[in-house]
Parts: sequence; structure tokens; C-alpha cells
Amino acid sequence: MSIGSVLGRLRDDFPDVTISKIRFLESEGLVTPERAPSGYRRFSDSDYQRLRFVLTAQRDRYLPLKVIKEQLDEMDAGSSTSGAPTLLSSARGAVAPATDFGTRGSRVSRDDLIERTGVDSAFITELMRNGLLTAGPGGFFDEDAVRLVEAAGSLASYGLETRHLRAFKVSADREAGLVGQIASPIAKGRGTGARDRAEELVREIAALSVTLHTQLVKAAVRDILD
Repeated sequence: MSIGSVLGRLRDDFPDVTISKIRFLESEGLVTPERAPSGYRRFSDSDYQRLRFVLTAQRDRYLPLKVIKEQLDEMDAGSSTSGAPTLLSSARGAVAPATDFGTRGSRVSRDDLIERTGVDSAFITELMRNGLLTAGPGGFFDEDAVRLVEAAGSLASYGLETRHLRAFKVSADREAGLVGQIASPIAKGRGTGARDRAEELVREIAALSVTLHTQLVKAAVRDILD
């Protein structure tokens, strides 16, 4: 298949994918299409399946390319040992739960959010008033919002009010600002795949940031207990 044919097949499930994105993934070693004598890329069905695997892992599990590549390398090693190709069906998590950013695509209504998390409407209102929770277009939420409300509700059961949780929001905004300072110049670069490189950088830094934050909290809590 040509790169255009691959793009056409992928766009049904990944409407935002571009030729630039495919070339970027190739430059990062995630896929290695053959080259015709004329120099054009020729993708096999295996190449297409690898691209689907990578894009699914990025979209549904927010995994950095480094982690995805490690998974693909493990699968390739398993295939060479067994002699049978490995089916690239879905991306398995190879990072700590704190760095698994989860699926964001679903639309969750306010009523569904309340039913799934067990909180009341007033609690949702308080979270939104304090800037901890924001509804998307049409007033819908996503899976990240469900996790956020679940966590906030659990913390509330220990006596932490929503106003106390603003400290977490302030910290998160500061971390996001730091990430933006690093990624923005790369995204504005003129080179091919600049935007893709910036998005990948954000994934990696965000995952490291969450891990660092978790370890710092654990260390501080340990000191309190001691």
C-alpha cells in the first residue's frame, strides 16, 4: 500500500491522523515500510497493523512512544522465538496506574456522572465552582472527569472539602505551565512532524511528572507517619 492508501484506511478510526504523523512514526522507528525503486514507501498489512496499534495506544491509553516501542519490541522478540506473528490487538499497560491517562472519548452526562460516582449534584457544582471540574461541549464530561470526581468524592469522605482540593489544581496548573514552556517552541517549529514531536514530548513529560508527584507525596507522607 502507498502511504495515501494507509492514511485512507486509518482515518475511519483515527480521523486526526495525517501523512506527517505516519512519517513521524516511521522516523521514530515504530514502523519500517519498504521502499520501491522509485523511492516511494510501500506499506504491508503488518505495517498497517503496527500503525493501528501505536495510534490506539496513544489515543486510548495515552502511552508515550517509548513505552509503545518497548511493547512492540517484546512482541517482535516473541514472534521470532515462536516463529508465529503476534496479533497486535490492543496495547497493554506497561506503566504505573498513575501514569495511565485512560480513555477520554466517551460522552458522560451530568446525571450519568452522578450515578457512576455516587456523589450528589451539589458536590458536582462545588467542584465546578472551585475550578476542579469543567464540562465540555454540550455540557458533557469524559472518562477523566469520572475518575476525578471519584477521587474527589473519596477524599471528601476523609474530611477534605472541595476548597481544600484547590491546592491540587494550583499544583497541576503550574506543572502544565512548565510542560507548555518546553513543548510550545517545538510545536511551532517549521520542520516536518513538529506538532507530533511536541505531542509526544508532552506525553512523556506528563507521565514523568505524575510519577514524580506520586513519589514526592509518598515520601512526605512517610515522614509524617514516622
